Amino acid sequence: MSKIVPEHVAGTWYWTDQFSLELIYHNRMLNYNCRTLEPESATAYYIPFYTGLAVEKSLFTANSTPEERDHHCKTMLNWVSGQDFFTKSNGWDHFLTLGRISWDFRRSRDEDWGSSCFYLPQMRNITRLLIEKNPWDYFDVGVPYPTGFHPKSVADVTIWQDYVSNRKRKTLFCFAGATRGFIKDDFRGLLLSHCYANAAACKVVDCGGVKCANGTAAITAAFLDSDFCLQPRGDSFTRRSIFDCMVAGSIPVFFWHRTAYLQYEWFLPGEPGSYSVFIDRNEVKNGTSIKGVLEKISKEEVKKMREKVIEYIPNIIYANSDQGLEGVKDAFDLAVEGVLRRIKEQEGGYKWK
Repeated sequence: MSKIVPEHVAGTWYWTDQFSLELIYHNRMLNYNCRTLEPESATAYYIPFYTGLAVEKSLFTANSTPEERDHHCKTMLNWVSGQDFFTKSNGWDHFLTLGRISWDFRRSRDEDWGSSCFYLPQMRNITRLLIEKNPWDYFDVGVPYPTGFHPKSVADVTIWQDYVSNRKRKTLFCFAGATRGFIKDDFRGLLLSHCYANAAACKVVDCGGVKCANGTAAITAAFLDSDFCLQPRGDSFTRRSIFDCMVAGSIPVFFWHRTAYLQYEWFLPGEPGSYSVFIDRNEVKNGTSIKGVLEKISKEEVKKMREKVIEYIPNIIYANSDQGLEGVKDAFDLAVEGVLRRIKEQEGGYKWK
């Protein structure tokens, strides 16, 4: 990675796992400037339990039982729900972080995938910070996937923003991903074919196998060199690549509204067209040329969109500093402030039972 990024910020880049959210938030919470050790004076209560990491082993273990997949969540909830400060609000002022997608915790039947954690009665009022939420569940909050960029200071952020702003981009658009041959009418395969057919305008990073796990130098280079980056849904509606793309100052192209617009409202610009392009996937399937759509966007408009993407980089990264970035809010700060805001709103407009 050091051959791609400026030497003076090379130390801010790491091989961060996309499912490491719980570790990041817990570490930052221990040093949060609004933390109190006096529960009576607290506005909100953070549950420092790694629910996503706890369930992961059972998710990918052959023949794991529903009881095994639910065990850790049930144990945690049984303890938390017995605490005085939980019973006082019935959990409304409690929140936790889960480093996986909402679907992993919504098993309706024993034979289905995942844990039934979110359907347990004690979980009903707890706010959940996830890398992908259920847009129709008030208590799910979508927060950015961890990327590899973890600046230690505001100066690191500024240097990086200047670097990606001044980067000479050689390619109109790029796509980093792999086909999903087991999916009928695989859309990612269609995007790969479109890129290969327009090789002069599109850079491809084929991520077959595990070549692109947690980001690679090739992916970062492709994003840095391209005006636009194609962002179809991943194995679920979202993918970490959205944030890798934007951190590199590339403009994301979406094909599903649920990939970003219905997920990360606290972190991304309110006007989707100010920082991204949307092309309906069905139009692409019916022959609309992605290259043709992107070529029609003026250089001035591309410049404005890139500026907006770069402006929002602090909102979508996690600082490598116990105290965060002095004077600048990162994704952790925005997430916690959002939780505190919604809890205060509930205090004013809802009588707890």
